[in-house]
Amino acid sequence: MSLLSTMGETRKRQASVTATRPATDPGRQKDDFYRTPDSATRALLAVESLPASIWEPACGDGAISEVLAGAGHRVISTDLVDRGYGDARRDFLMERRLAAPCIVTNPPFKLADEFALHGLDLGVEVMALFMRLAWLEGAARRSKLWAVHPPARVWVFSRRQTLWRGDQEAQDRGGAIAFAWFVWTRGHVGAPALGWIP
Repeated sequence: MSLLSTMGETRKRQASVTATRPATDPGRQKDDFYRTPDSATRALLAVESLPASIWEPACGDGAISEVLAGAGHRVISTDLVDRGYGDARRDFLMERRLAAPCIVTNPPFKLADEFALHGLDLGVEVMALFMRLAWLEGAARRSKLWAVHPPARVWVFSRRQTLWRGDQEAQDRGGAIAFAWFVWTRGHVGAPALGWIP
């Protein structure tokens, strides 16, 4: 392989793994804004029966909200950052009441643990978080989240998903990261069921 070809392959790899960088990496999108593919939300709807009213508390530009609304759900869309969609400048982690009995969101990765714990503390009936499969890892996370509040189901995507930075146009390129929907239901006890999304 020529040096030029090798450099091209390296650039492709770097572009497709942008979202794998740690949340503190200066190359990450500001505020961890990465769009959720429509297909990912449709996949959730294919395997879960969600309540009629849903709160999307990290709505970004409406990627998840629009798919849920298109499926007939009443969606309350909020976000701390104003991206021209939903009710802006609402910090989910400061909320004291549920806006809807169900939460569906792709939270900022650096705040994912806090989002999960806060939603559970608020008494949510159903909560689905779109997260990297690697979120299952970590001793500290296991003790504060998984051991105390195991999800009811984890839906693993068989195909890698591609999330693009919020300031970039989506491109037709395969993803490099394994993702899953983590779903909690109120009253669930025991280990989560594991399923696969084709």
